[in-house]
Amino acid sequence: MTYSRREILETLRMTELEHFDIRTVTMGINLLDCGHDDPAEAGRRVHAKLIRQASELPRIVNEEADALGMRVANRRIAVSPVALVHTRKAPESYVAIAHEIDRAASDMGFDFVGGYSALVHAGFTDADHALIASMPEALSTTERLCGSVNAGSSRTGLNMDAVIAVARMLKETAYRTRDRGSIGCAKFVVFANAVEDNPFMAGAFHGTALPEVVIHVGVSGPGVVCQAIRRAGPCDLRELAGVIKRTAYKITRVGELIGRRVAERLGVPFGIVDLSLAPTPELGDSVGEVLEAMGLERTGACGTTAALALLTDAMKKGGAMATSAVGGLSGAFIPVSEDASMIAAAREGALTLEKMEAMTAVCSVGLDMVAVPGDTTEEVLAGFIADELTIGVVNHKTTAVRVIPAHGKKIGESVSFGGLLGDAPIMDIRRLSCAGFVSRGGLIPAPITSLRN
Repeated sequence: MTYSRREILETLRMTELEHFDIRTVTMGINLLDCGHDDPAEAGRRVHAKLIRQASELPRIVNEEADALGMRVANRRIAVSPVALVHTRKAPESYVAIAHEIDRAASDMGFDFVGGYSALVHAGFTDADHALIASMPEALSTTERLCGSVNAGSSRTGLNMDAVIAVARMLKETAYRTRDRGSIGCAKFVVFANAVEDNPFMAGAFHGTALPEVVIHVGVSGPGVVCQAIRRAGPCDLRELAGVIKRTAYKITRVGELIGRRVAERLGVPFGIVDLSLAPTPELGDSVGEVLEAMGLERTGACGTTAALALLTDAMKKGGAMATSAVGGLSGAFIPVSEDASMIAAAREGALTLEKMEAMTAVCSVGLDMVAVPGDTTEEVLAGFIADELTIGVVNHKTTAVRVIPAHGKKIGESVSFGGLLGDAPIMDIRRLSCAGFVSRGGLIPAPITSLRN
């Protein structure tokens, strides 16, 4: 991959003036060979393998970023779903492994490590039950560990028992981390149709069909897209889509270049480029600002879902022209607490949970980093999660929920996490009871896709 002088100058401008960065270089590592009946031995094997495979990654990423004049915001690890690594029925066994994973990430200087995960879209194993039961302690006693549960898929339907278990787990995790804004919940996401090569947290895990070790890259760049739209002026929507596509092409080329150079130096395969626009709380680095640059008075106005659909589609088309390695989630993230414009819109009441739910039908993931009152019941949380995951199941797309029932907080207050996680206003959630529905449990059947085979 070679660059012209013009492309180099454009990249430097994007980096210095438009908040462009590579959001994450993520190493996926297979841990399925680390299993052992003794949790102490399993933890030792996991720690040793992580150190052996990943210790050089932060240094090499830094060197390559410096050589190219780029910023790489995060260095992360994704591991095999831990419920597949250890098969004991005792939750405390998984907590011991969680601490070893977190300690390895800390020792090597990684920002986050994902894969404290269970895949239960078609049912539970004993290991799945134990791992989910261990999550409140694991997420509240570690710093870098992130967890996830895949509770539904378009082929199997939605496991409502898993949704109920997640809602119960979130309430306990929120309480255990109440002195830190219930931050434990911010390190967990529940999915429908989770993908195996997602480099973004909190939902990254290393899929069972992937190589032993692999490098994925997650690009960013909402500030770059926003400035391109503003420079384009009052063009029509087809022309606007073209502007976004050309910008996505440039962003993706840079991301793949970094990823391939890092993978080559480590002697491991390069995986995918995730094209998702990932915002930060910093002004000028906001997906909400992109939507407003497209002509909305405020994110949440009528037309927001249509604008987000145009943005997401154009990003995918432009990125697909730049690389044959598109993967992950690839679209636009709308995490309330991590996006300055969306924080403002939520505080003003322009952006509601109902409007966000509509937006998730066309965006990259789902209801991300939303905070709700701490006294929200488990049943309401379960119904809230089920609604969002059903959008993914029925529409054959990935959807997810990262919700924080902030302990002790009420509507109108806010909770602060710091760093990329930002500040979340406590949003209103419908309190009408759905207990009679969600408590039925069982599996919502998969949707029919064809009557012709």
